[in-house]
Amino acid sequence: MRDQPNIASSNRNSNTTQCWVVLLTVFLFFNPAHAEIYKWVDQNGKIHFTDNPPKQSAASKLDLQVNSFTNPNVKPFKYDSSLISARKVSRDVVMYGASWCGYCKKAKKYFIQNNIRYVEYDIETSEKGRRDYKKLKGTGVPIILVGNQRMNGFSEAGFEKMYNR
Repeated sequence: MRDQPNIASSNRNSNTTQCWVVLLTVFLFFNPAHAEIYKWVDQNGKIHFTDNPPKQSAASKLDLQVNSFTNPNVKPFKYDSSLISARKVSRDVVMYGASWCGYCKKAKKYFIQNNIRYVEYDIETSEKGRRDYKKLKGTGVPIILVGNQRMNGFSEAGFEKMYNR
């Protein structure tokens, strides 16, 4: 009877080992990442941001803060119709374009042929056009606005669908 292994002791050792493996895994994989970011300027004056400092230039280490909410404050929303103003949705057409843009020319021709009043702002020659284009986060032309709807680019079918809503 003495020569038989102690099964309860063996199971305890196995459970302890498994527990340590799980804790080590959790620590290694769920530990918040700590990255170092360096800012440096090359010989052409171009600013770079990298995770390794360059050997050929002096770099400054940036101290970055992660913006996150640990406990967001959520309040229930109650609809109050008196806070919403009753207004008619505008059908005014505003186009942000450029003189060299073929789709802009096609859109203008379509507006004229269909007697659609529109206002055009050139994003290269008009200060308002440039400013609005930036606010709209434009990445191409034309940008066509009808009321609270937006179209990037132009197609007759797409515009008609948007305009006739």
